[in-house]
Amino acid sequence: MTKKGLEGVIALDSSICFIDGKEGKLAYRGYPIEDLAENSTFEETAYLLWHGELPQKGQLEVLSDDLAKARALPAALIDLIRTYPKGVPPLDVVRTVISLIARDDPDLTDNSPEANLRKATRLVSQIGSVVGNYARIRDGNDPVEPDPELSHSANLILLMTGEAPDEETARVLDVALILHADHGLNASTFAARVTTATLSDIHSAVISAIGTLKGPLHGGANRRVMETLISIGDVAGVEEYVKAALARKEKIMGLGHRVYKTLDPRAAILKKMARNLGEKLGETKWIDMSEKLAEIALEEKGLYPNVDFYSASAYYSLKIPTDIYPAIFAVSRVAGWTAHMMEQNSDNRLIRPLARYVGPDPRSYAAIDQR
Repeated sequence: MTKKGLEGVIALDSSICFIDGKEGKLAYRGYPIEDLAENSTFEETAYLLWHGELPQKGQLEVLSDDLAKARALPAALIDLIRTYPKGVPPLDVVRTVISLIARDDPDLTDNSPEANLRKATRLVSQIGSVVGNYARIRDGNDPVEPDPELSHSANLILLMTGEAPDEETARVLDVALILHADHGLNASTFAARVTTATLSDIHSAVISAIGTLKGPLHGGANRRVMETLISIGDVAGVEEYVKAALARKEKIMGLGHRVYKTLDPRAAILKKMARNLGEKLGETKWIDMSEKLAEIALEEKGLYPNVDFYSASAYYSLKIPTDIYPAIFAVSRVAGWTAHMMEQNSDNRLIRPLARYVGPDPRSYAAIDQR
């Protein structure tokens, strides 16, 4: 029996990410997402995804240093980013620049575990730099140099805005990156593993994942959530909007999840952080609207928010442009993508499922003048 969208089909064994959709649980390598969001950093989380264990102090220092060394993009890539018009989807820019980065990577054709780990580290840093530089350059601003003393998340804000964030602000983005770093065999991760299984290179697999992430049913939900909130305008308009949308049987982005049948555990964390950030900045309108919308949708249709729902207002409070949201997803998820690529390579078999044929019965070919 076929399963549309492969729903519920177990395609492979993995030790990276545990998800219990009924209970609303998520863990990376056995660590509950709540513990990682509370105590970890994105750098530590990336190390955990790649190595299976949290880093010792010295190991974390080496990783942070390696990320810092790869963060500054060559002048030729900055010049390429300058050529893109403002309206180009940021993920298109990332996809193209990663292709050029691959060309000059010293480990491009080496698929050994050691080389893939080096490439994964560089890609995490480089994708963040591409997104940060494009966000700034397209608005007519000169790029800024990354700061080796700042974290990955703080550098991303620095590259986008030209100003280093305070610790609390950087922490909000850092937690968001932790929460988005992996989520099992989602569409982009599965695409990355399919590409990896052919023994293609890690850059090509990342490009496959980026192309999959670009689809609005995968990586664009939080952008659509924010656009919805902006169109509603204020809390007073939320109830009318939700009930009218549900009556028209329209999908409200950020609500419901293919896996979770209860509250997405990541959403609960981001809700709290978005609230705290809004109160710090003196602008709680967006989180107020989000909470009201979620409340009505749960009452009316039993729909719970997913991770994209509250990340929208959190990113907006950080002054991240809405069209950059899917690219921020890639900045985070590349850690998970590359972890899955390395796991795939460790025990590889070409991924080749079957399709059940439902076409015409056997028939004879007719010459063109007899059709």
